[in-house]
Amino acid sequence: MTDSAPPRLLRPRALKPGDLVVIAALSGPLPADHEPNVERTVAVFERMGFRVRRAPLLEAGRRHWWSAATPTEIAGELNGLLRDPEVRAIVASDGGQTVLGYLDLIDTEAVRADPKPILGYSDISLLHLALHARTGLVGFHADMAVPGFGGHWQSAPAARRAELEALYFRLLTSTEAIGPLPASPSWECWRPGRADGPLIGGVINRIVLAQATPFALPIERFDGAVLFWEEMGGLASYVWSYLQVMRHSGILDRIAGMVVGVPREIGGLEPGASPTLPEIVLDALGDRDIPVLGNVEFGHAGPNLPLPVGIRVGLDAQRRTLSLLEPAVAPHATA
Repeated sequence: MTDSAPPRLLRPRALKPGDLVVIAALSGPLPADHEPNVERTVAVFERMGFRVRRAPLLEAGRRHWWSAATPTEIAGELNGLLRDPEVRAIVASDGGQTVLGYLDLIDTEAVRADPKPILGYSDISLLHLALHARTGLVGFHADMAVPGFGGHWQSAPAARRAELEALYFRLLTSTEAIGPLPASPSWECWRPGRADGPLIGGVINRIVLAQATPFALPIERFDGAVLFWEEMGGLASYVWSYLQVMRHSGILDRIAGMVVGVPREIGGLEPGASPTLPEIVLDALGDRDIPVLGNVEFGHAGPNLPLPVGIRVGLDAQRRTLSLLEPAVAPHATA
């Protein structure tokens, strides 16, 4: 097996107009009242010039416990998409609590043979981290169908939607580096400094869970990395605990910088509460002098700025800039 060898960065092939994008249930179910969100997502990608199809398990009302189907069924459908040469990108419909159940069922050889962008966040963070660890695949920590393209995007101002649509199109189709991501006044410098390194991250509880499995990123893969994370739900004390786990595991000693997303629905972080999220982060970091950029729009607070796992970024916390220094996709092979 080659899974134990440190993989090189594996970029998916750049999409082109007319390519097929499939929306798939990779974790949670699709409630009937969220069916319009999927339809709006189809419209977003069709405006970008792609063909769009729904995978069979993405059926309103279908469920197994808290999932769209059993882990075996979801893995079977995902593997079929990974092996299908017509499918050029996969968009998760939603997050949930299922990916841990099928990490050991994914066809990593299919990923290596024909890498494709997989878009999603939350529980999909586990897919990104595990596939990056095993194959080097660039994971697209980006919006999904129900809470993202069909949800948060629809309530955003028209100018922001247009900006995001252009950004996502460039990310999926261009073999040129994106450069600076569009910043907003919400971004905060929690600790000044500059860093340049590969992006590694996702929702914080999934980072910690992934590292407790055989699909963990080897600790040296965090050397010089820019760690990005966000969280939804739970308590402020949980976030502190996750950061302490990363401290004990040595991750915080190895990273070169940190980017923190906008928190959502975390008990103990209400306005005026103490500690604040910056205080929690800086407490866990201690005297580790690395730049920290906070309150960046990615994750559950949405709509998401896309963060490609594994791609080198430039971070300047004091200037509040985050730049993608490499393309997330590879050129088409020439005959």
